[in-house]
Amino acid sequence: MENIKNTRTEHDLLGTRELPADALYGIQTLRGIENFSISKFKLQDYPLFIHGLAYTKLAAAKANNALGLVSDEQLKSIEAACKDILDGKYHDQFQVDMIQGGAGTSTNMNANEVIANIALLHLGKKAGEYEFCSPHDTINRSQSTNDAYPTAIHMGLYASHLKFLPHLEALIEALQKKGDEFAHIIKMGRTQLEDAVPMTLGQTFYGFASILRNEIKHLNEAAADFLVVNMGSTAIGTGICSEPGYAEKTIEALKEITGWKVSLADDWVGATSDTSCMVGYMSALKRVAVKINKICNDLRLLASGPRCGFGEINLPARQPGSSIMPGKVNPVIPEVMSQIAFKVMGNELCVTMAGEASQMELNAMEPIMAQCCFESIDLLINGFDTLRTLCIDGITANEEACRNEVKRSIGVVTALNPYIGYDHSTYIAKKAMETGRSVYDLVLEEGILTQEDLDTILDPKNMIKPVKLDIKARK
Repeated sequence: MENIKNTRTEHDLLGTRELPADALYGIQTLRGIENFSISKFKLQDYPLFIHGLAYTKLAAAKANNALGLVSDEQLKSIEAACKDILDGKYHDQFQVDMIQGGAGTSTNMNANEVIANIALLHLGKKAGEYEFCSPHDTINRSQSTNDAYPTAIHMGLYASHLKFLPHLEALIEALQKKGDEFAHIIKMGRTQLEDAVPMTLGQTFYGFASILRNEIKHLNEAAADFLVVNMGSTAIGTGICSEPGYAEKTIEALKEITGWKVSLADDWVGATSDTSCMVGYMSALKRVAVKINKICNDLRLLASGPRCGFGEINLPARQPGSSIMPGKVNPVIPEVMSQIAFKVMGNELCVTMAGEASQMELNAMEPIMAQCCFESIDLLINGFDTLRTLCIDGITANEEACRNEVKRSIGVVTALNPYIGYDHSTYIAKKAMETGRSVYDLVLEEGILTQEDLDTILDPKNMIKPVKLDIKARK
């Protein structure tokens, strides 16, 4: 029987290795896989990062073609290869670990080798026939990992930001709708977990929506920094191994390919070691995480009970809450969202520390920064959709319980301050606490206000916004 060889041989600086004949990655990807078996976070799991690599390599090929460094035939095959990747094909060939040493060289070479081999297939050649399209001399032409890798990160993260925003906006809309639904329900507000003054349940949910809506501006501002890239700076920012005009042509190609307002960094040396755009965006994500955790804390408190807690709202029951306590149902969806928030906050600290670790002309810690950013966006997208569909949309209100809390609360005495003065209000509040009687009954008993005036002041619509009432206390 004929022995058919099912491997191919490739070589690099360190020697030769055998690879599967049909593998679209090459020897340097193989070394990266072997060296960095670190995490479960593989490049193939981050499709928008892979898209960023395809954008970057295609833009470089277009620029090199315009300068006569890449042939028309090679460019055509590279365009076809990148289109395949952008269409979702061959992502399983991007096998390196996201967490790696070498400042991203393994990822850059993984992209170079895969794109070269796909291009070879389009040329009618076999994988590994690099004399026709080389990972180094064709795909990586005029580049270094130190400009191609961060540019690809920027492109991938900007695409991830655009994907992320609709999920945040959908959650905001769901909270706003609950605000509309609950706008008529009077309840007690609380500060420091103590009774404060009346408000509506709708105002609570409008507040949730507004604090998240305010973050869209900060996210957009932070994401805009991703559109400034150092492509063309090559190894350390001097542009060595590239030709005059290459950087500008690459930027124009990136703008054409993505439709985004990509621009070239003013100072290439500074930009090559500067990772502050990831620090800034993770800071913006942390702000969102802090706020969503506040919302989830409040939802858990408002729904606590059902009989021995606040009990103002009901969260949808999603699963039995205990293996020992029959009938118990826990707020599992806000709980998981809080845990996502904590993970994002932790990732932000990791990105900050990695950003601070830059040395001389390069920050070698970019891989962990990229992983944290991409992971955080994915987690928040999944968390927001889960929180919206499995919790927010199904929340109902315990209207009578909310109304009864207002009636028996001592906090309503605050509404009387402008009319009976602080001393009278303090006296009534103290007596209500001592006797257990209502503020309403004590004010009437003391003859401080008429029933008509008291009813006017304590009318819900007069306690939830600034009003001016012509009312005078009797004494």
